[in-house]
Amino acid sequence: MRISDIPFGTTDWSSVEPEHFPGEEGEATWRTRRFGPAENPIRVRMVEYSAGYVSDHWCEKGHILLCLDGELETTLADGRVMLLRAGMSYQVADNAEPHRSRAPKGARLFIVD
Repeated sequence: MRISDIPFGTTDWSSVEPEHFPGEEGEATWRTRRFGPAENPIRVRMVEYSAGYVSDHWCEKGHILLCLDGELETTLADGRVMLLRAGMSYQVADNAEPHRSRAPKGARLFIVD
């Protein structure tokens, strides 16, 4: 990731309009900002997963993800399961390791991709 063409700024996440996405079970609520050049922006999100959330797809997008609250279980395509609790993070490159998320107790995440 190259960060360029972004002036200093702040974000009040409570003022960013939420988008709702149903999972296989539960719901994901995203508050999304995009920064930088239009052809290759950096997407920054505050994401909340409802208790019992299960993703409806395998993701191959690279992310840097920080768990702010709750717990996130991430299953990798090879069967490994990673558990993140508040204060823990993960990072993965584009097309490196397909992953799928669950949040049995719910979770709030900060994600950059």
